[in-house]
Amino acid sequence: MSDTVPPRHPARGYSVRSLPGFSIVALFTVATLYAPILILVAYSFNSGTSLAVWEGFSLRWYVQAAQNGEVIDAAIRSLYLALTAAGIATVAATMAALATTRTRRFPGKTMIYALINQPLMVPEIVTAVALLIVFAWIKVATGYTSMIYLIAAHTAFCIPFAYLPIRARLETMDNTLETAARDLYAPPMKVFLRVTLPQIWPGIIAGMMLAFVISMDDVVITEFVKSAGQDTIPTYMLGQLRRVVTPEVNAISTVILAAGAILVSLFFWISRERR
Repeated sequence: MSDTVPPRHPARGYSVRSLPGFSIVALFTVATLYAPILILVAYSFNSGTSLAVWEGFSLRWYVQAAQNGEVIDAAIRSLYLALTAAGIATVAATMAALATTRTRRFPGKTMIYALINQPLMVPEIVTAVALLIVFAWIKVATGYTSMIYLIAAHTAFCIPFAYLPIRARLETMDNTLETAARDLYAPPMKVFLRVTLPQIWPGIIAGMMLAFVISMDDVVITEFVKSAGQDTIPTYMLGQLRRVVTPEVNAISTVILAAGAILVSLFFWISRERR
């Protein structure tokens, strides 16, 4: 019996493009997803008041939106809410990521993961109703009404979005330098500030940007929790859609779309793995 082993042929790479009808399904999916967005952007430059009849190119609705006091107030409120909630959520997410990646495995660690990511698993409407009940009880008991409720709601909802990229960065980071710093009797805070933080800052920035985008775009939780006079850009647009719809809504949507696309692109650029 011969001891020679027959040569192995290299395995063929599998390509999903070889499946019958793949190109047709892909084109149909892309068209279904992006055609309405392209139509919305195009009609934001419509000179007329119709959403379905093209009457010429104009920046009329962008100018009108920029001069609309309600839009300006809602935009400022949205930015303040998103920046505050994203900042607090990022700090909390960073501490949670350090606590779940820089400690030994302990009983209940999986449960902690589930609790942190709970807003991602529970339908948003359920979270919104729960927050409405809790905050309504607090408002009745204290009589205090302010933006603090919106900030608390958005912060709680944004924490898992900031937590995931920060935790991913910590898990893929070589902790040799941290171990060496501790062996040299560096205090824990100095180890974090001098060694850990410079290595995880891309994950922190990416997590904050993602939380900012989520907070800016949220409608359901904001609609349930907000009080009178606390409209954000999404809830203002929702209110306009219930009344008379003009291409001004298209113009506001286009600006939000452009800003979101820029932030998401920066998020992927910052959070990508670098060799």
